[in-house]
Amino acid sequence: SLVIRGEKDEQAVLCSKDKTYDMKIADTSNMLLFVPGCKTPEELNADPASCNIIHSQIAGFSKNYWELRRCRPKLKKLRKLLMEDPYEGPDSQKDQTSTFSKYTTEDLLSLIQASEEEILHQLEVIDACKIEGYWRILDFDYEMKLLNHVTQLIDSESWPLSKVPLCTCLEELESLEPREMIEHILLSYGRKYVDDAGEVFFEMREDKICRAIAHMLLRNAVKFNLSEFEEVWRQSVPEGLTTRLDQLQGLALVDKSSKPETISLLKVEDLPEDNQERFNSLFGIREKWTEVDITPYIQDLCAEKQTVGALLTKYARSSMLNGVKVYNSRRPIS
Repeated sequence: SLVIRGEKDEQAVLCSKDKTYDMKIADTSNMLLFVPGCKTPEELNADPASCNIIHSQIAGFSKNYWELRRCRPKLKKLRKLLMEDPYEGPDSQKDQTSTFSKYTTEDLLSLIQASEEEILHQLEVIDACKIEGYWRILDFDYEMKLLNHVTQLIDSESWPLSKVPLCTCLEELESLEPREMIEHILLSYGRKYVDDAGEVFFEMREDKICRAIAHMLLRNAVKFNLSEFEEVWRQSVPEGLTTRLDQLQGLALVDKSSKPETISLLKVEDLPEDNQERFNSLFGIREKWTEVDITPYIQDLCAEKQTVGALLTKYARSSMLNGVKVYNSRRPIS
């Protein structure tokens, strides 16, 4: 089945079960006729008895049609809706008195311009969870609290990060937080697997844990001296984890031109969804970008089979600066 999605102020899109298409009305020089029970030449040839002239009633005609072009699903609104009322835990008074809407899968399907599979995949990407039938995003502080419980338990039990037992985690931590929240944080920060004996374990994802702790450190500072930040970050992550700047792609921006070098929070999900607006925003933040620096902030804009290089050719102008290729805006940024 196909569904047309969009609210009154949005450009309509057409969705199949797993893809989204822009709809554009196109004219045709050939008039299209609608003939009920019309037979094709192949069907007529197959039936020798139907060689007589057939009088057909034309039910309607059209000079235009809908042209569909595969497009990126418009998913930014999904996070925005869920962030109106982040989940702060079972004891939160705010959650009991909140006047914000909560959203079921059906609600999101009617509000988000994307196919069902794309919406469900994005809910997984943003670590949303279902609580009492509604999709929720965890409040960042609550998420860090849950992650801290898990990492402290791993440390106290001296478990390898590649083999964290689900059952023991739930038993040890259920007095602190609901079992489903503990399991959710393990699913968000680990990969679930079952061993030969049928017991469920999680392999914790080093990069994601390091990234979350960096996010926690950076969100309270406008800019951070890079070397100081790297030292604090290294000391803040659980033992056995290694921090690397490439874990922060699309989350933080390093400024190597300042003395000393600095790092600041810049999340790709906070940038506009429209291509031109995204580039305007990025060139407003920094006049010249290297391809390495800008790639994490525009990668998600690439359409099917489109490269970052093709996007930069279309929306930016390149030049050389101290032997390095840099990109700046094609138009003046107000």
